[in-house]
Amino acid sequence: MKLTRRDPSSHPIVRWALKLHNSRRYHRFKESIRSLLNDSENPWKKYVDLTIIFLIVSSVLILIYEVKNPVPEWIDFYDIYIVSFIFLIEYLLRLWVSSDLTEDLVAEYEEASFVGREFRVWRALGRGLKKKLAYMLTPGAIIDLLAILPAYRELRVLRLLILFRVLKLLRYARSINQFVEVLSDKRFELLTLLILLAFVMATGGIALYVLEETHNPNIHNIFDALYWSLVTITTVGYGDISPISVTGRIIAMLIILFGIAMISFATSVIVSAFSEKLIQLKEERIVDEVNKSERFLIICGYGQLTKMFFRQQPLHEHDYIILDKDPARVQEAIHDGYDAIVDDASRHETLVRFNLKGAKVTVLCMSHDDVENIYITLNAKSIDPTIRVIARASSPQIAPKYERAGVDHVLLPDEMASTLMSVAILRPIMYRAISGIFMGKSVARLDEIPVLPYSRLLGLAIGSIDFHSYKLVLIGVQRKEDGHFHFNPEPELILERGDILLVMGHRMSVEYFRELSCGGECEMG
Repeated sequence: MKLTRRDPSSHPIVRWALKLHNSRRYHRFKESIRSLLNDSENPWKKYVDLTIIFLIVSSVLILIYEVKNPVPEWIDFYDIYIVSFIFLIEYLLRLWVSSDLTEDLVAEYEEASFVGREFRVWRALGRGLKKKLAYMLTPGAIIDLLAILPAYRELRVLRLLILFRVLKLLRYARSINQFVEVLSDKRFELLTLLILLAFVMATGGIALYVLEETHNPNIHNIFDALYWSLVTITTVGYGDISPISVTGRIIAMLIILFGIAMISFATSVIVSAFSEKLIQLKEERIVDEVNKSERFLIICGYGQLTKMFFRQQPLHEHDYIILDKDPARVQEAIHDGYDAIVDDASRHETLVRFNLKGAKVTVLCMSHDDVENIYITLNAKSIDPTIRVIARASSPQIAPKYERAGVDHVLLPDEMASTLMSVAILRPIMYRAISGIFMGKSVARLDEIPVLPYSRLLGLAIGSIDFHSYKLVLIGVQRKEDGHFHFNPEPELILERGDILLVMGHRMSVEYFRELSCGGECEMG
C-alpha cells in the first residue's frame, strides 16, 4: 500500500506565509514600522515620541481636572476613544514587529518538505505565538496594555490606570530613561541597601512594639511600630508617634544614626553612578558630533606629537576626536581645550562607533607603542581599506612592518629630529629656511593644490601656467595615476584629475592661486 502525503504548499496558511515571506514590500514596510518605533536614528521617530508624550500628559491632566470639575463631552471622547485607540494601535504594531510569525510557518514548511512528513501548522503557530507571548510579558508591553484599559470606564477604578500611562514616558523621555538606567546599573548596591533597611526597620519596629505597646497610647498594633521605625530611619520624623520609655528612646537614637549613615551611603552610590553616566553621555555626544562631519580625524594618543600638531594646525570644531587609554592624558587634553575620550583605539569595537564608511576619515596613530599603532591600523583597514592612516614609528627598522599593515604614511620623528639637528649644525642658513617654512615663521610656505574635476588646471600643460606671475615656485607634481612624485616636472606634463601640485610662495599668493584654479568651488571638493 502506497502512502500519500498532502502537499504542504497547498495549505492556505502556508500559501499566505510564503507570499508574505517572499514579498519585499511587506518586509520593507515592517522594517520601516520597526525603525519608526525603536530606531533612535530614524528622523521621524522624534515626532512619534512627541505625539505619544502629548497624549500621555493631556490624559493625566484630564484625570486631575475631572476630580472636581465636569468634563465636556468632546474632551471625554478624546480621552476615552482617541487616546486609547492610538495607544492600542501602537501596542499592536509593537507586538507585530516583535517577531515574525511567517518565518516560523515557512521554517516548518521547509522542514516538512525536506524530510517528507506532514506539515504541522499548530506546531509552527505555537512557536510563533510563544514569541509573541514572551514579548507581551515584558514590562514595557504590560505597561502599554494597562495604558489602554482606562478606555473602559464602566468601572471607575479603571480610571486610576491612567497613571500607568505616565510609566510610558520611560520609553519616550530620554532623560527619564537614562535615570532608570543609572539606577539599574547600581541595582546590586541599592538592593543590598534596601534589604538592610528592611531588616533594621523590622528590628526597630518589633522592639518598640514589644516594649511600649502596653503603655504607649500612639501604638495600637505592629503596623504603627513599623511606620514609626521607617519614619525615624529616614530622618523624616513626623512626631505623631514617639517612644516614651528610656529603652525606646535609645532604640530611636540608634535607628537615627543608622539612617544618617545609610542615606549617606545611598547618596554616594547614586552620585557616583550619575557621574559615570554624565561622562558616558558627554563622550557619546562628542562621537555623535564627529560622525556628523564629512571629514574628520581620529587621533589615537595624546602626547608631544599631538600637541605639536594642534599648535601648527588648528582644527575646526567637531572635525576631530582624541582617543587615549590613559585617563590622566585625556584629562590633560580636555584641560587644553580639546575633545577627548577614554577609549582603546586598538579595539575593533572602538573604531566601529565612528562613521568610517560614510565620511573621509584619517586616523593618526600617535602612540609610543608600535604594536598598538599596528593594531589600530589593522582594525581601521579591516573596517574600510580607504581610511587614510598616518602612524608614528619608533625606528626605521620597524617602518616596513607598518607599511605591510597598510599604513599610508609612516612618521619617524626621532630620525627627523636627528636630521634637522645635523642640518642646524652643518648648514645653519638652510635650517633657518626649512624651519621657517615648516613652522610658519617664514614669508614662504609650502602647500598642496589639488586638480579637482572642475579645476581650471585640468588638461593644462605645466609650461602653460605662469607660476612666476602668481609669485609662486612649483616644487613638483604628485601624479594620481602612478603615485610618482615629479620633482621640477617637464613643461610638457599634462595635469590630470587627482594630481596634486606642490607649490611654495606667500600665503596670499597660494590662497589666490587655489581660489583661481578651483573657480571659486574649492569648498565643494
